[in-house]
Amino acid sequence: MEYRRLGRSGLKVSTLSFGSWVTFKAQVDVSLAEEMMKTAYDAGVNFFDNAEVYADGASEEIMGTALKKLAWSRDTYIVSSKAFWGGQLPTQRGLSRKHLTDACHAALKRLQVEYLDLFFCHRPDESTPIEETVRTMNDLIHQGKVLYWGTSEWDSQQIMEAYGVARQYGLIPPAMEQPEYNMFRRDKVESDYRRLYSEIGLGTTIWSPLASGLLTGKYSQGLPADSRVHLPGYGWLKRMFESADGQEKIRKAGELQKIADEIGHSLTNMSLAWCAANPNVSTVILGASKMSQLTENLKALDALPVLTTEVMEKIETVLGNKPAPPPQF
Repeated sequence: MEYRRLGRSGLKVSTLSFGSWVTFKAQVDVSLAEEMMKTAYDAGVNFFDNAEVYADGASEEIMGTALKKLAWSRDTYIVSSKAFWGGQLPTQRGLSRKHLTDACHAALKRLQVEYLDLFFCHRPDESTPIEETVRTMNDLIHQGKVLYWGTSEWDSQQIMEAYGVARQYGLIPPAMEQPEYNMFRRDKVESDYRRLYSEIGLGTTIWSPLASGLLTGKYSQGLPADSRVHLPGYGWLKRMFESADGQEKIRKAGELQKIADEIGHSLTNMSLAWCAANPNVSTVILGASKMSQLTENLKALDALPVLTTEVMEKIETVLGNKPAPPPQF
């Protein structure tokens, strides 16, 4: 396992991490979660990602129960939560001082930990003054309930506004952003945030590196019977796959599969390694519903050395994109 600094902070995160989005509760119970987390931990993973909205809090409860059973020393792992969608009532949503405080306390209880290493504002909130959000995160850090705070799916202007408010009032600024990043979704990480890496030292904990499964190759022959797209609540995913855009991406995944075969790696691991090859990616969050998926994905960094300039150019040709300009430091 490799470890990278989370942006400009001193925190070292494993290049591959493990998250619970769409799998915990729906496909992964406490027993399997414990087994998967131990496998990831034994492979060097030190960051486990979660959020209040995942399975309406049940995801954090499952992870918390697993952490309790595993009984790892608290100084050996990193755990996160994200706040925005805590419920249906006005006081249960958004980034107000009220909801952020309640969400933090609820996450601590569900995860059964004394503090959150990382706490994300899960989306921007136009109805809450940014100063209120920044001050609340600053206070939670000073109270010892959170170590680092950040954002998820904010644009560069919103992040810079939060950073500016923090600097203006002597508060702790956001340290990281959690954006979607994969071969099919690149703009934020490669373009919008381009200046933030050097100007404020932004770290990134990227999600959906396999584009919701499109970059695994398993949909090349249609939707498998055991796919989560057939589960209740996943109609949106099925519609995405069946759309014209989804079908075009599946076609491109078939072409990418040929490149993966040439370099002797699975399409999944080539896609994960492609994400990790970006030096502005602090960690790639893995998701898995089966142990076999996780053990395979944990080998992704083995593909990094063979992602030569020639291979990367072949990938860009399939994607129909011009090669991204080199990162700025």
